[in-house]
Amino acid sequence: MIVLTGMLVGCASALVGTFLVLRGNSMLSDSISHSIILGIVTVWLVTGAQAGPLQIAGAALTGVLTVFLTELLSGTRRVKHDAAIGLVFPALFSVGVLLLNLYARDIHIDQHTVLLGEIGFVWLDTLVLMGVEIPRAVLWMTVMTVLNLLFVTLFFKELKITTFDPALAAALGFAPTVLFYALLFLTSATAVAAFDAVGAVLFIAFVIVPPSAAYLLTDRLWVMLVLGVLIAIASSIGGYAAAVMLDVSIGGMMAMVTGLFLMLAYLFGPRYGIIARSHRRRQERETNALRTVAIHLYSHEGTPGQQAENVALALETHLGWPALRAREVLAQGITRDLIARQGDLLVLTPKGRATARAILEPWRNAAAGPDG
Repeated sequence: MIVLTGMLVGCASALVGTFLVLRGNSMLSDSISHSIILGIVTVWLVTGAQAGPLQIAGAALTGVLTVFLTELLSGTRRVKHDAAIGLVFPALFSVGVLLLNLYARDIHIDQHTVLLGEIGFVWLDTLVLMGVEIPRAVLWMTVMTVLNLLFVTLFFKELKITTFDPALAAALGFAPTVLFYALLFLTSATAVAAFDAVGAVLFIAFVIVPPSAAYLLTDRLWVMLVLGVLIAIASSIGGYAAAVMLDVSIGGMMAMVTGLFLMLAYLFGPRYGIIARSHRRRQERETNALRTVAIHLYSHEGTPGQQAENVALALETHLGWPALRAREVLAQGITRDLIARQGDLLVLTPKGRATARAILEPWRNAAAGPDG
């Protein structure tokens, strides 16, 4: 049940978090997860509900209110967006904490629970559903996972367009603002459903880190969604196993494993990983060096200076390369069938000559002008 709860929180969070990450609004999840304390205590004061759909819906509206006030404040252009977040959510969070201390001291609602939660105790708070006893956290996180999945599936095209091109979405009549606030409402509702089990901290980790890791692995939106969910599931399973083995916090270890996946994606990602980018830069340097040699040999080919210029020593003196660098480039050129040796003379192969011409012809045509 503990692992299942973590998996459901991870799936629900990654589904909405993907679009927040792509929009550059991922830290809104932080402000929402803190400000919902005000919504939680307000709903309790009005209805007496400590959990359930009323609590989820009411507190989720507080999250939407947080974003609305943030946008309203930043819309004045007197305050930057990040500063607006820093002004709004601490204010709402503070009001919520004050109300908790004034009116809710004797009930099971406190800021420690909201922020940190305790996923290891989810099996203590259960209900009977169709004759089966299940944790309340599993029930409500299942509901939120299904709702988030339905929302993303039904409005995938609209979400994709509004995320990458809001102006085009507005022109096509997709109401990007409405979709954005619907996304934020679901994010807030997911935070409320998750707070008692995992707390705000793990919720924020699941919203931001798995989608960010997936973003480093692919450029396709649906693949990013799938990878984000899979990373969240793997983090829940791996985090629980590691926490049991090391006898440490389960939620904290789950969050740490999401960070491990992010680090692995950052290092080994096929396109944006450090190793892949380093490999591409090295290949580009080698390719540019070979092009330089091809142009040098082609420029002196058939000229009186060919015997002096098209030799290995000239690459060192004219191109300013160390002897080792010159030998490495020549070896690469011979391996790629761009250069051949005729005694001490370096000559271009047909492939090497074609490479040089492909580079030089556009420049010569441009220099010749429209009249040739």
